[in-house]
Amino acid sequence: MKKFYLTLAAVAALTFASQAQTEKGKFIVGGGLGFDTESIKDTDNKSTSFNIMPSAGYFVADNIAVGLGLGYQWSKTEEGVNESTTGLFSVAPFGRWYSANGPVRFFGQLSAPMGWGNMKENGDKVGNVSSYGVELAPGIAYFPTSKIGLEFKVRGLYYNSNNIEPTGEAKTTVNTFGLNANSLAPTVGVQFYF
Repeated sequence: MKKFYLTLAAVAALTFASQAQTEKGKFIVGGGLGFDTESIKDTDNKSTSFNIMPSAGYFVADNIAVGLGLGYQWSKTEEGVNESTTGLFSVAPFGRWYSANGPVRFFGQLSAPMGWGNMKENGDKVGNVSSYGVELAPGIAYFPTSKIGLEFKVRGLYYNSNNIEPTGEAKTTVNTFGLNANSLAPTVGVQFYF
């Protein structure tokens, strides 16, 4: 009987702790970090990219948070003796809604990622780059403690407009629209709740 009451107390504590994370007035802190490298065998061709996007949000109501991510993206492509790099400063305001209370919750996040930077070839600036988009991403969060949430998120529905303005040439715009709900390749993250 003693084990039953201890188990019941543990379940109640976990349920209470999970309810306290997304209350009005609380904060959420997290972000993303990525690194990719690729090389083609028997050639001098390779590419490398890096990105970092810390984010913070505030719960304006129970289960509803708004926030902002600030970050940097960098990529380099080498083809023999030619080298091109792109650097982009990023801003991503977001809004997030969580489902009802419990240690496992579904959420939806609407964000508007934007970025501005430049392109260089062999160290010389050759143009400007800008990017504007909107993304609606579903996910699931598991709260093992009252301060930590483990998340699995897919990209979802998205639109992005990339603008490339080479020096002295006409601007090129590439628009991308899609639905990416690949559950086999989710974004995995950790968020901290205060």
